[in-house]
Amino acid sequence: MPMKCCFHRSPTTEAAAWCENMDTLLTNQAGLEAFRTFLKSEFSEENVEFWLACEDFKKTESAEKIASKAKMIYSEFIEADAPKEINIDFSTRDLITKNIAEPTVKCFDEAQKLIYSLMAKDSFPRFLKSEIYKKLVDSNQVGNNKKWLPFL
Repeated sequence: MPMKCCFHRSPTTEAAAWCENMDTLLTNQAGLEAFRTFLKSEFSEENVEFWLACEDFKKTESAEKIASKAKMIYSEFIEADAPKEINIDFSTRDLITKNIAEPTVKCFDEAQKLIYSLMAKDSFPRFLKSEIYKKLVDSNQVGNNKKWLPFL
């Protein structure tokens, strides 16, 4: 059996590989953009935006930036009636609310896991059945986002 190397994948093969798991999709720029477009069509793009904000937040090193980024994430995604409020249980939201005064890079971990799980079990399977994904796999246009996402 010939060895496959991800560096030699054609754009179509790359799009087909996204179905392997959600991590493959989220770490690929074209895949992430396609997934975001799909989530926007379902009015649930706040989930991937929150997940990405948490990934960025975990890389923050200065205590000052941790505090300011945590407050931004909290006000944008966590607090009641936030502009992009995510759907998490009361106890997780309550724990974050209590810890936001002295945040750490781990303060959103539980919520991020919940949202990741929600996307993996719900949104991701629907994305794989969507026209957006089917068109990508059926075409060679993955490398040029402008062709299949003219509004970007």
